[in-house]
Amino acid sequence: MNKKPLSTAIKYKSVSLLMLVLFIAEPIAAKTVKVSMTAKENTVVIDNKGTEYPAWTYDGTIPGPVVRVTEGDTVDFTLINPDTNKNSHSMDFHAAVVDVLKEFSEVKPGETKHFSFVANHPGVFMYHCGAATMAQHIARGMYGIIIVDPKEGYSAAYPKPDREYVLIQSQYFPNAEDKDGMIENRGWTGSLINGKIFHYDPVHDENASLTLQSKPGERVRIFFVNANINNPVAFHPIAGIWDKVYINGNPKNTLTGIQTYNVSVATADTFDLVSPADHPTNNAIVDHTMSAAMRGAITVLMNMPDADSKLGKGDNILIR
Repeated sequence: MNKKPLSTAIKYKSVSLLMLVLFIAEPIAAKTVKVSMTAKENTVVIDNKGTEYPAWTYDGTIPGPVVRVTEGDTVDFTLINPDTNKNSHSMDFHAAVVDVLKEFSEVKPGETKHFSFVANHPGVFMYHCGAATMAQHIARGMYGIIIVDPKEGYSAAYPKPDREYVLIQSQYFPNAEDKDGMIENRGWTGSLINGKIFHYDPVHDENASLTLQSKPGERVRIFFVNANINNPVAFHPIAGIWDKVYINGNPKNTLTGIQTYNVSVATADTFDLVSPADHPTNNAIVDHTMSAAMRGAITVLMNMPDADSKLGKGDNILIR
């Protein structure tokens, strides 16, 4: 049998490994991502029994659409405020470094605002309306998430998840006109998760029909935004421990083995949870501040072999 000289074999192996490293480490080319949203003053349903609320929204939903780009991308943004609206609105991307008096200025009914920025910082960020009174615009539903994936992609420090979910928590003020109450933290009666009280919790709400799902042993990544007006969130996975917490969603800011992590107002963080692989389990992802949990801030995650293969993937990371 013919054999290659040892030095030649080592050379070929070294070249192959080098090519593999270069392929993995090659950063994703930056691109321009066009994002357009329409401010809508419309009625939405804020619980599982059908209670209606006079909301202010982006594109008609609470929260607004998920925006996802890669570090280095240019976000080309347009906000349309139709002349059928009664109020001025605006857009404040926490991922943007711009001029608050220019790009984030108010857009009157019948007008359009266009601006762009480069997403230079990886992580997860809140976006929201900054028009006066800001507390009212956010409380009535004008908020959402922008995810900026790291340009390096996945790594040992930031492993690829099996599933991803977006959870956005906010306070529900039934009196939509009470701006002073919102600012002073008076009159809130519910905690909304992705726009509804007990949205994914059939344990505490018999009308709830949705839960998060994964298979046993899968890595579930939660992109979480605290869109409350005033209250921090004690984010905790009952019957689990956060395997990783990425502060502000940035892989360079990593904590390991965390029971509860405090998420301040207008902040977003990323959380990884890995369930036992050898049997089905369930988690309740909660705001451990009991006044918030028992007003709606509980999300059930079911880890089961027959988990829906489409949930937590692609466009199904924010379940409505």
